[in-house]
Amino acid sequence: MAVIFLALGSNLGNRLENLHNAVKHLAPFAQISRASSIYETEPWGITEQPRFLNMVVESETTLAPDELLGVVKTVERNLGRTETIRYGPRMIDIDILFYDDVIYKSGTLEIPHPRLSERRFVLVPLNDIAPDLLHPSMRVTVRELLARLPDTGDVRLYQRTW
Repeated sequence: MAVIFLALGSNLGNRLENLHNAVKHLAPFAQISRASSIYETEPWGITEQPRFLNMVVESETTLAPDELLGVVKTVERNLGRTETIRYGPRMIDIDILFYDDVIYKSGTLEIPHPRLSERRFVLVPLNDIAPDLLHPSMRVTVRELLARLPDTGDVRLYQRTW
């Protein structure tokens, strides 16, 4: 089984319920072992939209990276995500951050996630559950990535549990 880390976010509808439903729908494919706290964050990319709820989960899966991406996209669609503008508002967003210590690139997927080191809304919850996780290509820990990131972007604890 591969150990994976997934980032989940929502800024439309009942954001907390959207996160909960995503975790529930992922469960048959990714056995969740740990979940971060939930954080309310400013939108990234396009700022004129509602605030997000974000979290990260650690899971195990038997799926190969591209199969996992297919499942993630199906879960997003089943939970009401529609394709709009990039970085626009969405019911649910699920990103594959890490897949074991694999460095992988295909036409549709790059692991580790290519922009995770720029995103406080990803690194803060990831740091909750895996501060010592080593980025396989950058060769630094999540804790170090977070420390390097400028303290910009409002990321505040929303709720410890659901």
